[in-house]
Amino acid sequence: MNYNLTPIQTRQLIFLILAIIVSIFFSLDGQQWFTLETLKQNREDLLSYVDQYFLTVFLSSGLLYITMTALSLPGGTILSLALGLLFGRWLGAFLIIISASIGATLVFLLARYLIADWARAKLQENEQAVKLLNGFQTDAFNYLLFLRLVPLFPFWLVNLVPAFTSVSIHTFITTTLLGIIPGSFVFANLGQSLGQIDNAGQLLSMPVLFALSLLGVFSLAPVLQKKYKLMSKK
Repeated sequence: MNYNLTPIQTRQLIFLILAIIVSIFFSLDGQQWFTLETLKQNREDLLSYVDQYFLTVFLSSGLLYITMTALSLPGGTILSLALGLLFGRWLGAFLIIISASIGATLVFLLARYLIADWARAKLQENEQAVKLLNGFQTDAFNYLLFLRLVPLFPFWLVNLVPAFTSVSIHTFITTTLLGIIPGSFVFANLGQSLGQIDNAGQLLSMPVLFALSLLGVFSLAPVLQKKYKLMSKK
């Protein structure tokens, strides 16, 4: 009996598996697990698990983060805080950066090679997505870096849209790794102070947002310089 699948059947199978995972997550109210209150209530138990099974918890947390990012499931912000709480600002930030980058890359690859037609149709209905697509026409590298540094658009949308542009996988991975470093350290650091955070509005202070905005502006400097040169030649 021949069990070899055609490329189309393989894509359909992968899509089905992903759809089942997402359905299970929402049917079990998975989004309720990733709340600030739930994290604070289980703080001591989680820290105890880390003390007893450090490597297992570390690898499991990374795999969970990758899965949630790849499937664009809600709860990434709380999970980022959790990693800072469990592993500290440095190791927590490292795990966030690596896991988020892998998950984002999987979204990019899935959108470009697996669910391209379906995702493209959905994006055309989204005003934010259309704006993002238009922004890639000038300088894709610096524009994508800017979007990573300054959270003007949802993380899942910034992962998805570049798949329908000329952005290379190398550019996508590089800008993702570099661009999420500041935010990852912010959330990991906040995770260490979890007991002092009472609501989601305290996650990012104005000074932090201002600093991230400045980083984003700096990333656009080459684009502005190029436009200035073009205008000066006219």
